[in-house]
Amino acid sequence: MASLPVEILYGLYLGVLTGLVPALIAWLLGFGFKYFTGITIPGLGVVGLGVMIAGLNGGLLALADPSLTGSANQLRLTVALLVVLMGTLYAHGQGDKMGASLPRRMSLRELTKRTLSADVVELVGGRGQVKITVVGDVGDLEGYPPLPAALREAIRAETWTFPADLPLVELESRVAAALRTEYDLVEVSVTLDERARATVSAAPPTSGLSKHLKPGERAVSVDGLVPTGAARGDEVAALADGERFDARLLGVVEDGEAASAATAVDAGTPPIAEPDGGESAESRANAAETTASTATGGPARVTLALARQPATTLLGADDVRLIVTSRGSRREFELVGLLRRTGKRFRRFTVGAKSELAGATLGETGLRDVHGVVVLAIRHDGSWSVAPRGTRSVAAGDDLLVVGGKSALDAFGEVVS
Repeated sequence: MASLPVEILYGLYLGVLTGLVPALIAWLLGFGFKYFTGITIPGLGVVGLGVMIAGLNGGLLALADPSLTGSANQLRLTVALLVVLMGTLYAHGQGDKMGASLPRRMSLRELTKRTLSADVVELVGGRGQVKITVVGDVGDLEGYPPLPAALREAIRAETWTFPADLPLVELESRVAAALRTEYDLVEVSVTLDERARATVSAAPPTSGLSKHLKPGERAVSVDGLVPTGAARGDEVAALADGERFDARLLGVVEDGEAASAATAVDAGTPPIAEPDGGESAESRANAAETTASTATGGPARVTLALARQPATTLLGADDVRLIVTSRGSRREFELVGLLRRTGKRFRRFTVGAKSELAGATLGETGLRDVHGVVVLAIRHDGSWSVAPRGTRSVAAGDDLLVVGGKSALDAFGEVVS
């Protein structure tokens, strides 16, 4: 019989040799059940399974060497059994812990998330904000016309302020959405670095007046008597030589120079591209129409959208007058007024990365029952979703338009951030 230390070493060796497979299976069971179901398997069951598997391994070893199961080797077998038990319990505990800590919803954006440098974050009202500026020249996108020089300089001078807790990917999406809205760009590419400096490439608008026309409509410019306050988008009735035509107001021009530019475009004169990258006649006409889109009242030159035949008749009329017609009740405004009269308020929140809402669905959060608020809309990647369903998931960086009482909104603000 070997000495006691040698028997112990033999037992440790046998325990490690026969306990590797049971430990691996115990880890897989602990991790899998905890991660996918949230249930922890009882340790006694895992240990029993591990001992059974280790017994099978030991039986196979005994077939190769029958002396292992002899009565003189009881010490080494006892030590090996203890090693198997401890290894199985430890592996099960580690698998259970890893299954509880590993995020259940992972995305490529979370794995590649970039953050801002702490040096560019400014504290305003107790919350971090970051000011984003454009660096370098505003580039052109391949396959699109080049940007006019004036538009390029206007984008170059822009600045934006956003919450500092948003990831860089979300900030890039918000800057791109702001540029599309402000300058009506066809496509925008924005890249931010850790210093909140934006590199922008953009494509200019590909159309001016035509994008405001519905299929079958024509745009004509006529001189007429316009009511005070008439603006683009108003539904009007044009009275011309005793006839009435329903139309939509696209613009009002009361400046002589702007009217000349608008007349050239409306008459079908093709715009001439300037060799130095300046704005075309169409761009100048659109800018003039935008700056003078609301009438002060009285004689003015207006651009109307209407069907083909009425447009031809209207162009030949000598006396044109406009009557602004009612659009009827706006149900959304009535809803806002009703909620306000009952003490409800609206507030916009941005979901923080550490918020309990991030990664969950609206139905799982139970906002109405737990916090007393209701989500009316969610903005994700720059696009709004109105009246979202309970299966809609909420991600970090999403904007929530929430309605509820003042105290409930204040309490919800602490949860969502």
